[in-house]
Amino acid sequence: MTELADPRPLAAVLISVVGTLAILAAHRRPNLREAVTLTVAIGKFGIVASMLPGVLAGDVYVWTLGEFVVDIPFALRADSLGMLFGLLASLLWIITSLYSIGYMRGLDEHSQTRYFASFAMSLSAAMGIAFASNLLVLFVFYEILTVATYPLVAHDETEEARAAGRKYLTYTFGGGVAVLAGTVFVYLLAGTVSFTSGGIAGLATADPTLARAAFALLAAGFGVKAALMPIHSWLPDAMVAPTPVSGLLHAVAVVKSGVFGIARLILEVFGPETVDALGVGIVLASFAAFTLLASSVIALRKDNLKRRLAYSTVSQLSYIVLGLSILSPQAITGGLLHIPAHAFMKLTLFFCAGIIHVETHTDDISQMAGIGKRMPVTMAAFAVAAAGMAGIPLVAGFVSKFYLLIGTVSTGDYLFAVALLVSGVLNIAYFWPVVYQAFFESEDAHDAKPLVEHAIGGEGRSTITRPDGGEKQPEDEDETEDAEETETEDDDLDPEELGRPDFSGESVERDYSEPAPLVDGEYAVDQHPSDHTMPENEAGDEADADTDADDPARDADEHLAPGDDHHHGGPPPGGWERRDWFGGESTWFMLGPILAAMTGSVVLGLIPYTAVFLRLIEDIVSTVLTVGVMG
Repeated sequence: MTELADPRPLAAVLISVVGTLAILAAHRRPNLREAVTLTVAIGKFGIVASMLPGVLAGDVYVWTLGEFVVDIPFALRADSLGMLFGLLASLLWIITSLYSIGYMRGLDEHSQTRYFASFAMSLSAAMGIAFASNLLVLFVFYEILTVATYPLVAHDETEEARAAGRKYLTYTFGGGVAVLAGTVFVYLLAGTVSFTSGGIAGLATADPTLARAAFALLAAGFGVKAALMPIHSWLPDAMVAPTPVSGLLHAVAVVKSGVFGIARLILEVFGPETVDALGVGIVLASFAAFTLLASSVIALRKDNLKRRLAYSTVSQLSYIVLGLSILSPQAITGGLLHIPAHAFMKLTLFFCAGIIHVETHTDDISQMAGIGKRMPVTMAAFAVAAAGMAGIPLVAGFVSKFYLLIGTVSTGDYLFAVALLVSGVLNIAYFWPVVYQAFFESEDAHDAKPLVEHAIGGEGRSTITRPDGGEKQPEDEDETEDAEETETEDDDLDPEELGRPDFSGESVERDYSEPAPLVDGEYAVDQHPSDHTMPENEAGDEADADTDADDPARDADEHLAPGDDHHHGGPPPGGWERRDWFGGESTWFMLGPILAAMTGSVVLGLIPYTAVFLRLIEDIVSTVLTVGVMG
């Protein structure tokens, strides 16, 4: 390993700072502002990628700005582990920037300049975290990331958005305090906080109790952003933010900075041997195993798609922590490989949730039956990414989880292996209903030609006679009779004239190749834009939608509170309009990034070594373990 003085790690951090200033200066010219965003994103990726050949050859690029505190330098260092995070974040920023343009313009969102500027600063902080040479520098950028992402979490400026932002600050600043305290402990015990492959030598001979305390503080501090239970609840609440921000939180920067910090902690602060000797690895692995199972169970109960994806993220991050904590070469490889694997897959899933919202204003899974006709490309990409999250072969999640399973079995940690397998089954359980409803269920009685004529695996769930094969359930004869008496008043009227579906079980003559009928001059789903999650109602009742759609004060810029009665979604009158597979469902500014992220998931599942990330990980693992053995 050769250290070379090179300013490129610093340039990778500063280019986003310059980009932030340029974005703010271009606030009156949206096209220029977004051109700057894309230019800076591509430039950042180019700088990071230019260091990749040298890092793979064993070089380490270092740039020191001088002494920071006492004898701790403010230095940036591009090594294999830093490149893993830096390359991933800079690549995904390009994809997310393109998607953000389509998303923010599609909803005509407010404060777009602030949004793009905050995004740029967040990526600057992420690069600082990736290339920090010691714990103190990492802590500084860790806190900058919290500040930069707060405006994104609270972007909608509703009371719930502000509450989510305050909760985010409370948790993450609290985690930052723990990281700082742990850093001080490490310095007092070892006399240095610089990252060293295989761990800092002084910690191996330090007082075990104090060393465990330092490890616990650092693990808890990084565990906040890694969303380990019980310090995870800020993440689902942050889903009130726009969907591209959810992608940033879950895939590109924030939560990945947490698991990256834990990787530095285990591999280059304490080292696998010291972690094993102190017995702290098994404790951390236990927290991770509990988190990945409990959060998967919670995800099963969430009807809102973004909240289900949020709890999925809580679970998937724990795969990474579990792999790092097991300490075997295969488990560490699987844990590190799951960083890019999860990033590509989860970015795909959140992008799909976002485009569904922009195009149909539908956020709840229960309203997505048959939506595969309206959004075939989107839901196909969702199905591929969901398969990868469940560990299905040919997608990235299978490769990383295979390494994890081999690693746990090789060390005799069979309980953790069982936890991984059970979690995989739970992944299928909470992702399959989304795919099934989209492609294999009919949305309502208006659909004369449902995608599947009869419900697969059982009878229809409707309590009324349906043309798609379901049967009326005689659960309450009195209610049925009352309903029939009420409906007889309108028997002679055309159901379409009434503005509601025909649930009589009789066929309705209509040409379904034509667009759905308009309500008050527009489609129902286009009347009430919103980008908020709806809070779970314990009674299972939905809020009454009694808004006046003709109110001229309502326009595309209005932001509704989560759970607001004005929230609409689901199929419009007449059912979902069938769209083709060639981009008819939305703009390519949104479809393109979805397909790009999905392609990354497949490439990592088919040729992970050729995709570079596995090569970097093998270099990290071999270096750490070799140094550890020699030490």
